[in-house]
Amino acid sequence: MVWLLGEILQANSASGMAVHDDCKLRFQELKAKRNYRFIVFKIDEKVQQVTVDKVGQPTESYDDFTACLPPNECRYAVFDFDFVTEEHCQKSKIFFIAWSPDTSRVRSKMLYASSKDRFKRELDGIQVELQATDPSEIGIDIIRGRAL
Repeated sequence: MVWLLGEILQANSASGMAVHDDCKLRFQELKAKRNYRFIVFKIDEKVQQVTVDKVGQPTESYDDFTACLPPNECRYAVFDFDFVTEEHCQKSKIFFIAWSPDTSRVRSKMLYASSKDRFKRELDGIQVELQATDPSEIGIDIIRGRAL
């Protein structure tokens, strides 16, 4: 652990990336308390750490979530997807999405790819993982299909 500017960071030994404690705290709030519909994370390349970029309130939709993903920059995200099974049971699954658009910088794509597994391990409770380079790869029908 590294103490930096009053914040606790945990270094990622594989890529040298640190994960800000706020990332894990917000994820726990999404998972346990359902305080958020989604969380978008970004890597701050200057200080080499993953931070919270945006959070979505419980009332926000999947379209609100996808609108938060920048068209030319990589991000990690988690989305709490509610659905009803064929047996009419209300369920929820937490998706981890690695967003790496084709139009993003090669260096950024490499940084996000090399840090993904370590970061994902920090978020205990991920149920489904998706990687996407284009909005069509994370359409609501694909999410629904992976949830069932």
